[in-house]
Amino acid sequence: MVTMSPLSVQDPDNGSPLLPEAVEAATPMPVFHRYSPVTKADRRDFFLSRSENLTLSLVLLIGCYSAILIPAYLPADGAAAFSDDHHQPKDLALLNRSASLLSGPCRPRWCLNHLKPLACSAGLLDIPVFVQRDRVVAWDLSPPLGLQGSEAHLAQALANLPQRGLPPSFKGEGSCRRCVVVGNGGVLHGSHLGSHIDRHDIIIRMNNAPVPGFERDAGSHTTIRLMYPEGAPHSAGEYKRTAMVALVVFKSLDLDWLTSIVTKQRLSFWSKLWFWREVVDEIPLSPETFRILHPEIIHKTGQVLQKYTQKPGSMVPTLGASAVVMALQLCDQVSLAGFGYDLQHPEARLHYYETIPMGAMNAQVVHDVSAEKRFLRDLVAAGAVTDLTGALSQ
Repeated sequence: MVTMSPLSVQDPDNGSPLLPEAVEAATPMPVFHRYSPVTKADRRDFFLSRSENLTLSLVLLIGCYSAILIPAYLPADGAAAFSDDHHQPKDLALLNRSASLLSGPCRPRWCLNHLKPLACSAGLLDIPVFVQRDRVVAWDLSPPLGLQGSEAHLAQALANLPQRGLPPSFKGEGSCRRCVVVGNGGVLHGSHLGSHIDRHDIIIRMNNAPVPGFERDAGSHTTIRLMYPEGAPHSAGEYKRTAMVALVVFKSLDLDWLTSIVTKQRLSFWSKLWFWREVVDEIPLSPETFRILHPEIIHKTGQVLQKYTQKPGSMVPTLGASAVVMALQLCDQVSLAGFGYDLQHPEARLHYYETIPMGAMNAQVVHDVSAEKRFLRDLVAAGAVTDLTGALSQ
């Protein structure tokens, strides 16, 4: 048994005894713990009932789904940026020049006549535009410069295409066609060229460049959308005012994808794994609207660009440059809008539909955009094409 000595409680300042009341307050009292059973009423006060628990769970679940799904229905950065500035055209002189060009008559063979001064003009003439089943070709280059090794895939795709050449509306005898190739460049943003673009006979766009929400600057119609499977728009709304889709073949599987789109028979899961990006399973257009771009367009464009580049090896052009060469085959007069990347200003807008800066272009190594700009600048200087947005002269 241990006996504790009584403690002397004194004032810490002068050592004198404290008053009895203070002694009583300063002396610790023993604490006795006694088990007290928890009643059902106590548990009800602490825990939620089953119905309350279910309600809370539903509220939390709906909140989580809302946080995930609601942003998907809000305007994207590109759409927001489109509407938050440039209420007035950023270059009224360019807009007036475009209007003046459209007010005059179409001039037959204008492009061909003005290509002659260029040293590369011979490589830009008489190139087939679409692959046709009735023209047997011995392919000696693999995609995208040819179709060697993809002959069986090509035959199957062509067998399911009701039309393979130019539509009758493109072939009118004595007609004069004005074309505009709409690039994806940020220079198009704020241009207010949309209504002018829509007045052209043929409007060419590339890949998934959006139209709905950007009509003021980019126009609302599409005659030909040039694209490969990974670049096909996923939104059905992008195809509403599209007259034709032209597939650019980079691999044999691209032709199988086209066959699946036309026949409505989806590709296998294994096949889809070979695409570097998710591809669409269907496109809301009739089979008559699909074509296969002739690889000679890509090949000839690359050969011409070799004269403008300092990079060794074969040149793979962008779809934009290839679309310009395609337009030279189809049209009497060709205009460009949204072309001319300005790599000297990395903070500038790269695309008209989003706010990614120009500096992001420096990360890609496949294309030589500087060589393409020099090529297009020569076309403009020769008068073969017209630059509606003015960036090619910078």
